[in-house]
Amino acid sequence: MANHLFDGLMANARPEHDFARLPDGRTFTYQDVLDVSARFANLLVERGVKPGDRVAVQVPKSIEAVMLYLGAVRAGAVFLPLNTAYMPAEIEYFLGNATPAMFVCDPKDDATCQPLADKLGIRLETMGVWRKPGESAGSLPDAALTRPATFADVARGPDDLAAILYTSGTTGRSKGAMLTHENLLSNAVVLKDLWRFTGDDVLLHALPVFHTHGLFVATNTIMRAGACMIFLPGFNADQVIHYLPECTTMMGVPTFYTRLLDDARFTRELVSHMRLFVSGSAPLLAETHIAFEERTGHRILERYGMTETNMNTSNPYEGDRRAGTVGFALPGVSLRVCDPDTGKQLPDGEIGMIEVKGPNVFAGYWQMPEKTKEEFRQDGFFITGDLGKIDEDGYVHIVGRGKDLIISGGYNIYPKEIELLLDEQDGVLESAVIGVPHPDFGEGVVGVIVPARGAEVSEDKLMGAIRDKIARFKQPKKIYVVDELPRNTMGKVQKNILRDQYGNTFAS
Repeated sequence: MANHLFDGLMANARPEHDFARLPDGRTFTYQDVLDVSARFANLLVERGVKPGDRVAVQVPKSIEAVMLYLGAVRAGAVFLPLNTAYMPAEIEYFLGNATPAMFVCDPKDDATCQPLADKLGIRLETMGVWRKPGESAGSLPDAALTRPATFADVARGPDDLAAILYTSGTTGRSKGAMLTHENLLSNAVVLKDLWRFTGDDVLLHALPVFHTHGLFVATNTIMRAGACMIFLPGFNADQVIHYLPECTTMMGVPTFYTRLLDDARFTRELVSHMRLFVSGSAPLLAETHIAFEERTGHRILERYGMTETNMNTSNPYEGDRRAGTVGFALPGVSLRVCDPDTGKQLPDGEIGMIEVKGPNVFAGYWQMPEKTKEEFRQDGFFITGDLGKIDEDGYVHIVGRGKDLIISGGYNIYPKEIELLLDEQDGVLESAVIGVPHPDFGEGVVGVIVPARGAEVSEDKLMGAIRDKIARFKQPKKIYVVDELPRNTMGKVQKNILRDQYGNTFAS
C-alpha cells in the first residue's frame, strides 16, 4: 500500500520544477521536496516517532516547517500544527490532550517549553527560521541535514490520520479535528481542477502554515498541480507588491485585500497579468469586492471552509462571482440547510443550519466520541454550526454563525473562552463577548462587562490583566462597561442586541 496523501500530492510533480522561491534567495525544487522531506522523515523515525504518533509543532513560518509536515506524512505520523500566538497555558492543554511523541518549538521558546515537555514526558525539539549557512536553525533542521535524502514511505491508506487541527470549543475546551489522508488529498484534487491550477502557476503565499488555509488549501493544492509558490514569511505590503509581478495567483484573507487597497502602489497595471485572487477564512465585505474590482479589474473569488472540513464551497471560476455569497458546493460535496432543532431540510431561501457531507469532512474529534456523535446526523452529514441559506440560483449565503463563533483575521474565536477569562478578573460580575464588523479583520472582538456591586473596572485594567493569558488574536479590541446585559424571558443574554448596539465600534 502506498502513502495515500504524499503520493497524491506529488502526482504531477516534475523534479526539476520550482516548488518554492523564498525572499532569502533560496529555491526549492520538487526534487528538494523529496530530498528534504525524506531527511525529516528519517530523523522522526530515528527519534522514535511511530506510525500514528502525533508530532506537535509551534514554529515560525518557514519552508522547513512545510518539509517537516511532509516528512511527518511520509513517516506515517499525524501532524499537529499550533498557532504561534498560543500562550504556554494553552500549549499545555494541547500537548496534554494530544499526547504527541514530539513537540517542536521555536528556539527562543525552548526555556519555556522544556518544563512543559518534561512534565508531560514529551521529547522537545526546536526549529527556527534559516538565516545563513553555518548558523543553527534549531535542533531538528540541524540534525536533518545529516540524514539520508531517501526514505521508504510508510504505507498509509485513505482513512489513516494525517493531521489534527485544534478548533476552539464553545465551553472553552478546544477540540482536535482529525483529518485523514483522503480528507486532505480529496480537497487538493478538487481545488486544483476547480480553480484551474497547472504547473505553470505561481502562487503568492503570505498565509500562516499552522492553519488550514495556508497549509492545506494553498500548499497542498500547489503541490497537486506541480506548481510554484513565492513563499513569504507573512503578509507585508512591500513584499507582496514587490513579488506580485512574478505571480499568477494569490490566496488571502480579507485583511490582505483591504491593506492592498490602502496602498497607492497596488494598481491595475501591477496585477494585469494575474488570473486569480481567492479570499477566505473570514467574510469579505461587499464594499471590498466592489473596490477591488474597480481598482484592478479582477473580481475576488470567495469560498467557504472550516477546520473540520477544509473547503466546502466556492464561487465559480467562470461565471458570476457574487459578493456576499460563497458560491456552490464543491464537486463531491453535498450541502444542505436544515432546521437546527429538528434537522429537517429547509427549502431554498430559508435560513437554517448548514450541514455538509463528503470526502473532505473530518473523521471526528480527537478523544471526544460523544462530541463527535453530537455533531453528525445519522445520515453522515456534519452540522457546521454556521447559519445560512441557498438562494434561487443555488448560491450559498452565510448569514450568521451558531454558537456565536467569531472569525477575526481568518482565525476562529469562540466567545465563551474569553468570557471565562474575563469573569475571573477582579471586579467583574459577568461578561459577554461578541464579534462586530471590522474593516481590517472581518470581525473584531468586543467585550461587554458588568462590574460587581461597588467595584470599579476599566478597559485598560482588564486588557492588562488578560494580556499574557490568552493569544493576542483572541483578545478584545474594545471593552465596554455597562450596568447590565440584555436578556430574554429565559434569562439568556441577547447577543443580537449587543451586536446591534456595538456594531459600529470599528466603523471609520
